[in-house]
Amino acid sequence: MDLIDRRQIVGDQMMIAHVTLQKGFHVPPHEHDSEQIAVVLSGKIRFDVFDTGTSEPRVVDLGANEVLHLPGGVRHGAEALEETVVLDLFSPPCQSMGVDQKQEA
Repeated sequence: MDLIDRRQIVGDQMMIAHVTLQKGFHVPPHEHDSEQIAVVLSGKIRFDVFDTGTSEPRVVDLGANEVLHLPGGVRHGAEALEETVVLDLFSPPCQSMGVDQKQEA
C-alpha cells in the first residue's frame, strides 16, 4: 500500500507490528477483539477513539514516546499528522489490522 511500511512478528498469544505511516495516511474507524497498545516511536498521530456508548470520537494526539491503550472491541481510527513510526502490540494476534482496511481518498 502507498504511504505505509509494515513489519510483523506473530506469536501464539501476541503480535507485534512495526509500522511507518507517511503524513496523511488514514486508518478508517474499525474495531477488533484484540487488545492493542500503540507506542509512538517518532512522529505525530491522531487517534479517534469511540468510547462505549458514544457516537462522537474522543481525539487523542500522540507524539514520540507516548502510548495509547485500546481494549478489545473499542472502535478507533487514526491519521498520521507527519511521518510516524508506531510499534503496535496486539493480544491475541489480529487477523486484520485497521491499516488493512480500504483507504479513503
